[in-house]
Amino acid sequence: MIPGGGQPNMQQLLQQAQKMQQDLAQAQEELAQTEVDGQAGGGLVTATVTGAGELRALKIDPKAVDPEAASAEETAETLADLVVAAVQAANENAQTLQQQKLGPLAQGLGGGGIPGLPF
Repeated sequence: MIPGGGQPNMQQLLQQAQKMQQDLAQAQEELAQTEVDGQAGGGLVTATVTGAGELRALKIDPKAVDPEAASAEETAETLADLVVAAVQAANENAQTLQQQKLGPLAQGLGGGGIPGLPF
């Protein structure tokens, strides 16, 4: 409802929509440039993803590959599990970052969220 019962100012609404679109594009660009980490195995494996969820780096501590501690199959299986866990942790951190950056913009769009985003 518009206070005073008047008609909405279409020019003003279009300007607001354009500003929100610019703000959204800027926030998305910032997310694409921001990197976050996720770790597994007490830091034996670290995955780095962008705020948009793109995997940029994967670091594996040589201690994670100890041929004397287990068979090659067990080591490979453990290492694969650690990589998956680190990437999942990094993606969770990226989603948190997305909510921080894009959440206020979604609220500005009526609080219904933005289609395709997890909030």
